[in-house]
Amino acid sequence: MSHLLGAEAISHEFPTKRVFDSVTVGISAGDRIGIVGRNGDGKSTLLKILTKQLSPDQGRVTMRSGLDVGFLSQADKFDPELSIASVVVGDRPEFEWASDAKIRDVLSGLVADLDWNAPVGRLSGGQLRRVALARLLAANHDVIMLDEPTNHLDVDGVNWLAQHLNSRWTKSQGGLLVITHDRWFLDAVCNTMWEVVAGRVEPFQGGYAAYVQQRAERNRQQAAIEARRQNLLRKELAWLGRGAPARTAKPKFRIDAALELIANEPAPRDSIELAKLASSRLGKDVVDLESVSYATPDGKQIFKDITLRLGPGDRIGLVGANGAGKTTLLQLMTGELSPSSGRVKIGKTVKFAKLSQDVRELNEFADDRIFNMIAREKTAFVVGKKEIPTGQLVEQLGFESQELQTPVKELSGGQRRRFQLLRLLFQEPNVLILDEPTNDLDTDMLAAMEDLLDIWPGTLIVVSHDRYLLERVTDNQYALLGDGKLRHLTGGVEQYLALKRPKTKSAQPETKVPEGLSGADRRNMEKEAGRLERLTAKLEVELERVGLALAQADQSNYEVLAELVAEQGRLRSELAQTEESWLEILELLQ
Repeated sequence: MSHLLGAEAISHEFPTKRVFDSVTVGISAGDRIGIVGRNGDGKSTLLKILTKQLSPDQGRVTMRSGLDVGFLSQADKFDPELSIASVVVGDRPEFEWASDAKIRDVLSGLVADLDWNAPVGRLSGGQLRRVALARLLAANHDVIMLDEPTNHLDVDGVNWLAQHLNSRWTKSQGGLLVITHDRWFLDAVCNTMWEVVAGRVEPFQGGYAAYVQQRAERNRQQAAIEARRQNLLRKELAWLGRGAPARTAKPKFRIDAALELIANEPAPRDSIELAKLASSRLGKDVVDLESVSYATPDGKQIFKDITLRLGPGDRIGLVGANGAGKTTLLQLMTGELSPSSGRVKIGKTVKFAKLSQDVRELNEFADDRIFNMIAREKTAFVVGKKEIPTGQLVEQLGFESQELQTPVKELSGGQRRRFQLLRLLFQEPNVLILDEPTNDLDTDMLAAMEDLLDIWPGTLIVVSHDRYLLERVTDNQYALLGDGKLRHLTGGVEQYLALKRPKTKSAQPETKVPEGLSGADRRNMEKEAGRLERLTAKLEVELERVGLALAQADQSNYEVLAELVAEQGRLRSELAQTEESWLEILELLQ
């Protein structure tokens, strides 16, 4: 593969920290590189150096002659008077960009719901982010560098972006570097990982799952690495190895080595024990929504006749497009809003705690220092029969001793989010609501947060566009599809995406029949249900066969692995559609 760009022996230092020390990296055609590391260790600085926006103190950056590099920063700044059209396609004539299939795909995937002629100054932060991303992807760049591109994108948007990047170039063309906390996205898109740590850039082959496995093995061989981080990695790897949904890059690492590593590793959490503890703290009733409908004051129907029952220890995830009503549903659950009809019943012992998206709860403590605020909290809290010191929580969520003297107003976004989660847990709630908790957190801190939630005995409600997090910390997922209904996703987030795709007659057999089934109709439907049952069993056998083939395949032969992974994805999608059709027929028959 031809060399595109690279950095040779770069060193860089800020007044308070040395970020890089003689780092050499290279990007070749076909590389799809995910960059991970702790907040503040230099991920964004690395991209700025590689795009020559920032000159290193030592070393140099080299580029192939004529190379076109596109960069998406975390800050989106445009003239507020410019229209969306001007920002995205510039002054190119309409016939030129409208005839370009790639540009049409970008526009339909990112800005189809926006007024093409509206000034960007009127857009929300999330809408402006999509416009900036559309502007970048509509251009013809040889290399694209993305700094947190999934921020403000919903599940559909993240899925579209992954598909677009995977099809934008052939396997041996183009280059991609991406910084993101979205671990599903890293697995779906990347074939190489760079970890920025301690002034170095450590390379790993494969996506995020491969990175976790290789890093765990490397840590195990290095006795100097603290036991706590190794245990976190082993725990996350155990979850990956037990068949988590949609792990598209999982087969890239050696299955035998992974299974050996997790052989004696317990499941991430003891659901039965947690349910017992939750019941002792909550009783039988938590939150019940019975035939609830809700309309806004101007008459817009958000929900229509939805029913949801949450018990002690239940862990649910909510997905849906922006504006589908996720925040409204949370407000109904907590009693902040009253339904237009139906009934919301909240248990007498319920104690809610909510981590909001913007962590505005900390604003009133702007001048307080972390240490002083922690000192005012409890010195320990009890989980089941185990007492956990607050200092252990502080350490677990990545706060070092020198950081404890930092005023709240000077905390970074990630620090604010971690600190507010600590404060919520200090209150010992029994129902915890996390609204987009992954914003501003790096992958290490996400793993630490997930580990903490594994021992937390209570009812958990998570709203997130992060597929990995939802499937890692929740046991059931529900979707808001914009039709006023709440749909239980028995097949996880992949089922949600399948439901959102346009349905064809061949992929989704029509099952609706007129009311009042005739005998012939019923027989035909029972016959169809039997056929779908047999097809389901056949697909499950095929999935098992492909899974076995993946385990036995040469893990260095990425072409064979890619074919098997593609076949596995097709079978999973077909299985989800078949099960959905079967369930619809059963509902009609009943």
